[in-house]
Amino acid sequence: MNSLDALNRLIEGNQRFVDGQVGNLSNTAMDRVALVKGQNPFAIILGCSDSRVPVEIVFDQGLGDLFIVRVAGNIVAPSQIGSVEFAAEQFGTSLVVVLGHSHCGAIETALKFNKEGHGMSSNLNFIVDRIRPSIESAYGMGECSYDQLVGRAVRANVRASAAQLRHGSEDLERLISDERLLVVGAEYSLETGCVDFFDGLPY
Repeated sequence: MNSLDALNRLIEGNQRFVDGQVGNLSNTAMDRVALVKGQNPFAIILGCSDSRVPVEIVFDQGLGDLFIVRVAGNIVAPSQIGSVEFAAEQFGTSLVVVLGHSHCGAIETALKFNKEGHGMSSNLNFIVDRIRPSIESAYGMGECSYDQLVGRAVRANVRASAAQLRHGSEDLERLISDERLLVVGAEYSLETGCVDFFDGLPY
């Protein structure tokens, strides 16, 4: 499946989810057994670990459809890049979506500890450090409410993660250059259930 077809499949699945018409049937025992010998995911999703954003449900997809990498704040570090490289090269998956979401707890934690990391473990501080440039970018957009600041930071963080995937790996850069891989950024709304694709779209 090419990247545009994969993107449209995600958009259509999300619309079914929003409309309450979910019905993907590839979750049966027969499907499970068929996948034992291998997988062929049509999209790679780098998303946040937040329990309110279950990726297969949000896109109405079934077993074996999506290769999902989840980490708080949908940040990009070597292990995430390696996971994306693995799926893109092993399965020929042509679409990567960096999926952030509204009211992201990792973003709010980064805002809270923007100046200093007191009270955080070194592991959590690593995540906050990855998000901090997006926080600074959001502050730089001018005065706004706290909710607006979080929203700006969520989108800045998605853009930053997508850019890191596009330019942080020679293997991914090669696939992108050969037009065999598309990396886009999106935001899921907890309020509406809609996914808004806003970064890196080819149209």
